[in-house]
Amino acid sequence: MQNAEYSCEYGSLKFYALCGVGGVLSCGLTHTAVVPLDLVKCRMQVDPQKYKSIFNGFSVTIKEDGFRGLAKGWAPTFIGYSMQGLCKFGFYEVFKILYGNMLGEENAYLWRTSLYLAASASAEFFADIALAPMEAAKVRIQTQPGYANTLRQAVPKMFGEEGIWAFYKGVAPLWMRQIPYTMMKFACFERTVEALYKYVVPKPRSECTKGEQLIVTFIAGYIAGVFCAIVSHPADSVVSVLNKEKGSSASQVLKRLGFRGVWKGLFARIIMIGTLTALQWFIYDSVKVYFRLPRPPPPEMPESLKKKLGLTQ
Repeated sequence: MQNAEYSCEYGSLKFYALCGVGGVLSCGLTHTAVVPLDLVKCRMQVDPQKYKSIFNGFSVTIKEDGFRGLAKGWAPTFIGYSMQGLCKFGFYEVFKILYGNMLGEENAYLWRTSLYLAASASAEFFADIALAPMEAAKVRIQTQPGYANTLRQAVPKMFGEEGIWAFYKGVAPLWMRQIPYTMMKFACFERTVEALYKYVVPKPRSECTKGEQLIVTFIAGYIAGVFCAIVSHPADSVVSVLNKEKGSSASQVLKRLGFRGVWKGLFARIIMIGTLTALQWFIYDSVKVYFRLPRPPPPEMPESLKKKLGLTQ
């Protein structure tokens, strides 16, 4: 039976489709908004001699390309991350419900962190296949001066030089970067929300207004984002260099960059990913509120498990 308060049933096709819409908006809009910072970060990773710091990177870019130069790569960013968001958030909900049903109510509660990790890793596997072509084009536009200024110039040139492989050669490093990032993003977010309602928020979620709930979402998203940035940064450095250079493999790039090289630009990425992750969760949850989608409260121990553990009166 569908609750009159909601526009659809939890786990229905409409539910998954609208979650996908939330993912498109949350990832597409946020990643496009931080294109200038992302551009400077990528340039610091591939040419640290020229772009020595965040502020130096911005000033060099503006001096050479003007303020418009900071928006380079916005089109592939918007298209690529909208596609990624659709798969990431939409499939996360699919796999979370699917794996939860396979485990059963009690095990789904006991193993909930593993459930979040498995569902998010499964979703990101597909999300990265959707993202890879646009990510490859974006990095070429941003890090190879004179290669191409727009997506329309970059795509035929890349296809002419390397064929379809040009768009997918970065998919394995993307998995290296994005799967640990997404596992951390979802598991850390889910457990942080649970902890905030349990230890910080002075009343149950059911008594909080929608606005108060969205503030909790934003704070939990930012905390998750900081951890995400640290976990995924070395692979992010490899992806940036790999898409710039034609003949290198991920292992060769990793060897050449060394331990210190892979951490270049981390501070910029923490600011970027922390803000980005918080905004993504905020937008995603706002879409759920707007479309009146079911939003289950933080998990509680099932009554059957309480009885088994002797926790009931």
